[in-house]
Amino acid sequence: MIAIFAAWGLAWPTPCSAHEVRPSYLEVREERPGEFDVLFKTPMRGQLRLALTATFSGSAEDLTPMTTRAAVDAAVQTWRFRALVPLRGQTVRIDGLQNTMTDALVRMVFLDGTNWVRRLTPQEPAAMIPLQQTGWSVAGVYLRLGVEHILFGIDHLLFVLALLILTRGTWLLVKTVTAFTVAHSITLALATLGYVHVPAAPVEAVIALSIVFVAGEIVHLQQGREGLAARAPWLVAFTFGLLHGFGFAGALREVGLPEGHVPLALLFFNIGVEIGQLLFIAATVCLSFWFLRFHRSRIRWASVATSYAIGSLAMFWVIERIAAFDVAHRFWGGNT
Repeated sequence: MIAIFAAWGLAWPTPCSAHEVRPSYLEVREERPGEFDVLFKTPMRGQLRLALTATFSGSAEDLTPMTTRAAVDAAVQTWRFRALVPLRGQTVRIDGLQNTMTDALVRMVFLDGTNWVRRLTPQEPAAMIPLQQTGWSVAGVYLRLGVEHILFGIDHLLFVLALLILTRGTWLLVKTVTAFTVAHSITLALATLGYVHVPAAPVEAVIALSIVFVAGEIVHLQQGREGLAARAPWLVAFTFGLLHGFGFAGALREVGLPEGHVPLALLFFNIGVEIGQLLFIAATVCLSFWFLRFHRSRIRWASVATSYAIGSLAMFWVIERIAAFDVAHRFWGGNT
């Protein structure tokens, strides 16, 4: 099993940082009858913003000019407009989305307390605003968000991968995966619902450091020194899983939660994370049997290579994230 994890780790393209696939976010909130405040957040790479524009099919007039400010890894545009025809029944479109590899989450909040959430993709960059949204449609949107977040969250997957390499035996594997699931579910709920507030930058740095720790434990095990992670991987999974839950909560805060459906959206986002995690584990376990069958003689080499590859990439993330946090701290004058 270790060998195929090694092959996966070496074959996966190494990104400069995790979570490169980030959705755009459009929030349209009715403040007075027919008047809407708009917040449109689009990902940035360096100083460049994705060329995306939010449009509606009906006539409207701008009440304020558009302002743009830079946030962490994103550009935030805000303005206010008056809809000359009812916004319900119109088509909202993200122009330029079809030329990207990212999605856009649209959230409409109306004066009567109702809301609508929809995910737009490069294949479907437009959608009609219905008269009312059901809970099932909200569940579907956030379920898919959860699955995609974990599958594109390379740092979270590397942590799970390192734990799988350390774990010996089916029962211990089940216990370890369950501990990680329970832990990150707790902190995801607490942070998303506002009971706990933790700065995002230090959390991301410590998440990367958790991967370095487990990778180091793999090396120690290969050298005949069994550490805490090898003896009780479930305990390490639970402890660091609490931190990873804060990371999941940060991603969920980026796209927002629909008013009136917060518990439902939170539940299905978490279920989506678990589905994605189980898909990853199932795929690696299946591939491991194939690797053991045809490349058994390379198991030792692959295991060693994977340990150092995981640790090196995670250490790069630690340095990168601490440096970014230090820059932000100095830029904001210590008010992060």
